[in-house]
Amino acid sequence: MSAVPQGLERLSAAAPVTQGNYPCLILNADYQPLSYFPLSLWSWQDAVKAVFLDRVNVVDHYEQCVRSPNFEMQMPSVVALKDYVPQNRSPAFTRFNLFLRDGFKCAYCGSPHELTFDHVIPRRLGGKTSWTNIVAACSDCNLKKGGRLPREARMFPSVSPLQPSMHQLQSQGRRFPPNHLHDSWLDYLYWDVELKP
Repeated sequence: MSAVPQGLERLSAAAPVTQGNYPCLILNADYQPLSYFPLSLWSWQDAVKAVFLDRVNVVDHYEQCVRSPNFEMQMPSVVALKDYVPQNRSPAFTRFNLFLRDGFKCAYCGSPHELTFDHVIPRRLGGKTSWTNIVAACSDCNLKKGGRLPREARMFPSVSPLQPSMHQLQSQGRRFPPNHLHDSWLDYLYWDVELKP
C-alpha cells in the first residue's frame, strides 16, 4: 500500500458531503494527472456530471454516496478522461507558470518571499517580456538590480530563462505536493518526496 508523504494530511472520510469536501482527481486517458501543480481536481458535482455525460471512466471512489429520490452512486475520487488531451502544447506565458518554472524562488538570491519578475536584459535596452528574458525575482533583488544588465549589477540568475515545455512544468510541479491527498489518489501521483517504508 502507498504511504502518504510526511506532513501531508489525508482527507477525512467522515466529512459531510458538501461543496469541495470530496474533490476528484482527474487523469488523462493515459492515467497520468492532467496537471500536478495545481493538481487537476474537479468538485464532486463536476465529476458526477462527467460520469453521467459518459466523458470519464471511474477509476476509484469514496465510500460516501450521492443520492437523489430514485438514484444512488458512490462519489468518484479518481476519474480518467475517455478522450486523450495532448500535453505537447506550449505552456501559457503567465506569472504562475514563470514562478513554477523557477521553483517559486528568486533566481538571484533563492528567497521564496515577495516574488515578482525581472527582465534579465532591461526593457530600456530592448529586453523583451518573454520566457527567454524573464526570471522570478524577490522584490529586494528586483529593486537592487534595477534597470541594469546582470554584469553591471553583478547579479546573475541561477536559472537560464528558457521557455519550458509542458513536460518540464509538470515535472517541476511534482516537487510541490498539495496539503491534502486522498488515499485513492496515491497510485497515480508521483511526488519528488521521500515516502515512509
